[in-house]
Amino acid sequence: MYDKTFEEVLERFRAISFSEEFDMIVAIANGGIIPAAILNQRLGIEIQLLKINLRDSNQKPIYDSPQLMAPIDFDFKDKTILLVEDRVKTGASLTKACELLKGAKQIKTFAVNGKADYSLYDETCFKFPWLL
Repeated sequence: MYDKTFEEVLERFRAISFSEEFDMIVAIANGGIIPAAILNQRLGIEIQLLKINLRDSNQKPIYDSPQLMAPIDFDFKDKTILLVEDRVKTGASLTKACELLKGAKQIKTFAVNGKADYSLYDETCFKFPWLL
C-alpha cells in the first residue's frame, strides 16, 4: 500500500476550493478531527464535534450501523455546515450525521479519501500521514 506524505496531503488541502461559505465545520470524531483542524486553519471558522462511531481503529465495523456516542451540544439549526470525515467507505457515517443534523440550512460533505461533495482523494485506502 502506498502511503502519502503529509506534504502531499497538505498540498491537496491548500488547492481545494469551496463554492460556498460555511458557518461551521462539523468533524465526525474521531477521524474527522485532524482534517477539520487543517480546514479550520484555512477557512477560519469554528469546529464542532459530532461523536459517531461505526468502526474500530483497524477499520472493522463494531456496530451494525453508526452510533451517536455523545449528545450533540452545539447549535446547528439554520447553519451552513461543512461536515468532515477522514475516510468514506460506505457513506454510512455521513448519512447518519446528516440525519442527526437535520435542521441545518445546508450540509456539504468533505472527505480526505472517498466520495463526498468535496474530496482530496477517491482511491484505495491509504494510511493517513498523521496516524502513528
